[in-house]
Amino acid sequence: MSPMRLIFLALAIWGAIHPMYWFVTHMTTEGGGLGGLIDAWYVNASTTGLVWDLTIAAIALTVWIVAEALERRDWLALAAIPAIYCIGVSCGLPLYLFLRSRPGVGTARTA
Repeated sequence: MSPMRLIFLALAIWGAIHPMYWFVTHMTTEGGGLGGLIDAWYVNASTTGLVWDLTIAAIALTVWIVAEALERRDWLALAAIPAIYCIGVSCGLPLYLFLRSRPGVGTARTA
């Protein structure tokens, strides 16, 4: 495996574990579960702006993944989409880059 693929994989793992640690910590210390966590995302203008920033980035990344998956016929790359919305962009983007950089995958369709 190339060094770049290892970096993408490491970032995907880090992007899954590190934010989730803070989400779980918040939910257990503050209570309220997932609903309480989501409420905390809108507690002030700064956090609301960050939520919208990440939401727009997630949508743009999803459009890119779907477009490339269709063009390259790389259906496994679609696995990054649930990671984006269930874990976060910090996991979904490097996971997609890891999947996209597989050797021998994703030759474009010919007309």
